[in-house]
Amino acid sequence: MSSRRTTWDLAKQAGPYQAYAYSYPHKTAYRNFVPRRLSDVWENEDQSGLFLYAHIPFCEMRCGFCNLFTLASAKDTLQEAYCDAFERQAALIREELPDARFARIAIGGGTPSILEIPQLERVFSSLSAFVNPLDVPVAIEVSPATISRKKLDYLKAAGVNRISVGIQSFIESETKSLRRPQSAELAHQALDLMRNTGFDIMNIDLIYGIENQTPETFKHSLHEALKYAPEEIYLYPLYVRPLTGLGRTDAEWDDFRQTLYRVGRDLLLEQGYHQLSMRMFRRSDAIAPEGPPYACQADGMVGLGVGARSYTSSLHYSTEFAVGRPSVKGIIQDFVERPDHAHIHANYGFELNVDDQKRRHIILSLLSDETLLDATYASRFGSEPESDFPELQELVDDGISERTQEGMRLTSLGLEWSDAIGPWLTSHKVKSLSEEFELR
Repeated sequence: MSSRRTTWDLAKQAGPYQAYAYSYPHKTAYRNFVPRRLSDVWENEDQSGLFLYAHIPFCEMRCGFCNLFTLASAKDTLQEAYCDAFERQAALIREELPDARFARIAIGGGTPSILEIPQLERVFSSLSAFVNPLDVPVAIEVSPATISRKKLDYLKAAGVNRISVGIQSFIESETKSLRRPQSAELAHQALDLMRNTGFDIMNIDLIYGIENQTPETFKHSLHEALKYAPEEIYLYPLYVRPLTGLGRTDAEWDDFRQTLYRVGRDLLLEQGYHQLSMRMFRRSDAIAPEGPPYACQADGMVGLGVGARSYTSSLHYSTEFAVGRPSVKGIIQDFVERPDHAHIHANYGFELNVDDQKRRHIILSLLSDETLLDATYASRFGSEPESDFPELQELVDDGISERTQEGMRLTSLGLEWSDAIGPWLTSHKVKSLSEEFELR
């Protein structure tokens, strides 16, 4: 047997928790480019089943672990001005893409539920110009402190069928260490309201790897969440990143998080949940909302609002990215004051060459339960994944992935290493751009 170390062997030395590849490439690889009109950007794209995403960049507080594009404790006047700009941008983009058809809607942030009902009505009115929210799956993110019976009733009537709430932990000392003080009582009140409103899918987010968390305290939070029989549960490893307020990286912490991950995974599997990715678990008897088909690897996304990304097959674009409060506030203010012509042009993002398109397809397929299907890959690229990327065999040899008749999928061990596989498959170009990016 050869003792030569593979590229995957070398990648594993950095540990299982390297980066969350929820998309590819990350926005830190985006740069300015010559403005291109959106009608030209989308001209040759399949627009028959797109994802419509709306970004609400406001929260009641910034959690210590958060590196999303959001502004905490914004003035009411700024939120109102943002809704004005959102409506204007949405109308202009719809005029640019009159033939686009949409398969689903997601409203994220930030915390969209921080908006008052009249502001939410304005958002949904803008979305309805693209597709009737009652005809497609609609997801929204909320927080325990920003929902009420009246607001939830409105969201349900407006078409929301998937609601996701970040609880993180039911133990107050743990949420306090995350710089997100939240009482267990408030969490339970919010979950009672959500469950009783009757959304088709309720998702609960929990975090593991918190300071002083133990397998027992993590199990406690899991059992508290399971009392509500949520259709979905996401288990997020705690990451600490620049400008977020928390800071820690070491091998011992990796072992700690991996132990907690296994505790959570095993408990949820025992309780009848099916694992769809490293983070996502769905109750086995839960039915996903019906709607037009959508494949994240190939189909596009139109983003509305500051901080929202848009995806075509070869171009990803957005507004500028920041995490620090002064920079985020400045970007939001720029969006509010932006002239009409700026809303219908893209000038900041990343152009994917064929190599990066292939890498995106492989990463998004492997890291979910959809499987990296040979036929789908071949129909899009005219080749086979392992002929383009022979190093994929290293994952099979290490027990990280396995071959099936249809293609390749991660093993249970492979799912544990998802946050190392994404970075390992990232191109040198994307890595270099991300490393050069100055977070502000």
